[in-house]
Formats: sequence, C-alpha cells, structure tokens
Amino acid sequence: MNYISIDEFKKAWVFKHQDLPIDEADLNAIKPMTRERAAVLWSTMVSREKDHPDFFTKSEWPGNDETWSEQVNWEKPWEDGEQILPQEICDFLHWEDNTTVYFCLSRELVIETQFEIFKRYWQNFMFLADGSLLLGKKRDSVVQFLENGNAKLGLRAKG
Repeated sequence: MNYISIDEFKKAWVFKHQDLPIDEADLNAIKPMTRERAAVLWSTMVSREKDHPDFFTKSEWPGNDETWSEQVNWEKPWEDGEQILPQEICDFLHWEDNTTVYFCLSRELVIETQFEIFKRYWQNFMFLADGSLLLGKKRDSVVQFLENGNAKLGLRAKG
C-alpha cells in the first residue's frame, strides 16, 4: 500500500479547515503517502542525504542557488483569499491539470495529487509551507514554498 487515508495523516486538519472546505471527491484525490513510499520518492526526486528542507546543502539541487531563477510572493494572494494558485507560479510551471504532483514536506511526509486539485486547494496546502517542494511527475520545473511567504521557482537537476 502506497497511501494512507487522509484521516490517518497527522496534519489532516489543513484539509478539513472549516473556512477552506474541500469537496469530498477532491479530498479523495489528495493522497498522503505511507512513510515508506514517501521516503522512496524523496530519495529519488529530492535528496538522498537530507530529511527536511531545513538541512539542504549546496551540493544538492534544492540547496543550490543555481536551481532557483526567481521568487514570487504567495502569502499576499493567500491572505487576500485568492481562489487559484498565483498566476506567476502557474505560468512558470506550465503543467497540464492532470499532471501528477508531489507536495514534499520531508522524507516522511509527501502528498500526491493532481495539479488541478493542488491549484484549486492551494490555500490548504500553504498551511504546510515550510520549505515544502512542489514537484511534478516527469517534470523539471519545481516550486519551493517558504515560510516567509515567498515561493522560489526553479528547475530541478536530475540526480
């Protein structure tokens, strides 16, 4: 089994927030990975060495300044209640709605969904913005959502 139920997810409250309701069908499309599956994906796509974004070094693509081309602010649109993911981020990623995406919080916490679902409920995901990475399956573009309200946009180096 690769996923746990949303109810078993230790940060499930972000998807059950009364001010940011999620349609039941869409909630079923937000799939937290088991610790084992999350660790495999993290090791393959993010880092073999570090367990959390706080510890990335310049020797790994997420910690290398050359990975990142620009920063945009996500916090103001979030505070303003923007319903859809900021356009600058969507334009940069240029992903189809059905792209499988991984919202990576740490080696043990990875959530899989579709880009369309992420865009629609991005405000819920931002409660987890702590250096979290948004990766697309078979995609090089990446976003890192920082606690300071900025999002770094870049291209992931293949390991």
